[in-house]
Amino acid sequence: MKIAIVNYRYFIEGGPERYLFNITEILKAHGHEVVPFSIKNSRNQPTPYEKYFLESVDDEVRYDKSTKSPAKIIKSFSRMFYSLEAKRKFRRFLEDTRPDIIYIIHWHNKISPSILDVARNMGIKVVHRLSDFQYVCPNALCYTRGHICEQCIKGNSLACIKQRCVLDSALLSAIKLTAMKFHNLIGVRNKIAAFVVPSAFTISLVTKGGMPKDKMNLIPTFFNLKEKDPEVEYGDFFLFTGRLTPQKGLETLIKAFAGTNYKLKIVGSAPDDSYIPKLQDLLGSAKNNVEFLGHNNFEEIKPLLRRCRATIMPAEGYDNFPNVILESFGYKKAVIASDCGSLPEAVVDGVTGLTFKTADPADLRAKVAMLADDETLARKLGENAWQRVNTDYSPETHYSKLMQLFKSLLN
Repeated sequence: MKIAIVNYRYFIEGGPERYLFNITEILKAHGHEVVPFSIKNSRNQPTPYEKYFLESVDDEVRYDKSTKSPAKIIKSFSRMFYSLEAKRKFRRFLEDTRPDIIYIIHWHNKISPSILDVARNMGIKVVHRLSDFQYVCPNALCYTRGHICEQCIKGNSLACIKQRCVLDSALLSAIKLTAMKFHNLIGVRNKIAAFVVPSAFTISLVTKGGMPKDKMNLIPTFFNLKEKDPEVEYGDFFLFTGRLTPQKGLETLIKAFAGTNYKLKIVGSAPDDSYIPKLQDLLGSAKNNVEFLGHNNFEEIKPLLRRCRATIMPAEGYDNFPNVILESFGYKKAVIASDCGSLPEAVVDGVTGLTFKTADPADLRAKVAMLADDETLARKLGENAWQRVNTDYSPETHYSKLMQLFKSLLN
């Protein structure tokens, strides 16, 4: 089978891109041909198909309104709403490569829904994997102003503008909201044959926002572990990895460790330069027990996963299905997670980790104490997590379910 994979980045920046390259590797290992379509960027992985890629609006990773020229703004708007350039280039790509099916990871904002019309006109089925909540929320997070928000899902979409949900701008929020409404008007959802969704929670959320339930296919993500049986130890520190933002529950995490002797290592960068000093101020006497290690790639994180007691996922906003959970499982480590969104689906309390009440530092501290004081329990939960990642979240399980879906559409 020849599969076209579409994603707006062809370099690893976050979870969607890691999935992109992992699933490409798995598909190729099973004898399928994979052809990518993306946007040109200096960070891109080399590929002979880059000649088909869209020209970049700029070389940045994330949106920065201070760098936009009028020409870039116009191109950005066309990509966000309906780009004839993307339509033309995608048609050439499909005519030359002739894939059997199209698998989209992420197209919102950067590529354009116009590619769906090309696929439809050529009779090629499209499957879209949901990486976030773009179809039902203009900022894709269902989180704004320090709290979870479902106003747009409930029909009060003007709240997006009032709350300045997109980059703290009423104008950008209005533009993103209008784009979402326009996509609904032109029937974007109807042009996609099926959706791959990593969590049951996400299915419940997006269908509440009007997405077609009969097109939803629960296929959890997977961990492409290269080591058959990694050697690990259960050290005296806990580990957090991820972006350092309020949505990730960092303040709750810090408050849980403040005034204790428990050790914590934090890996990740903060978009706001003032955020880490703010967190450090919350630590008090525990300041020396908490290390901020900055941004590291996964190869640099692996030694920490091998040696930590457990990892912590204190999210206070919805997550689709965080890769960091499976990375922890892959190195036989339990996860202490908030009971927010999709997290309890993977972190089963008392089985593959421990859950605590969202935004409750005292409850989190109690769960940290349980594992800090009981290495046997940490080891047991870690072994359970290891078994789970080798069954429910294995590459073969994911591949089997994905191919079953693809074949059902082709037939």
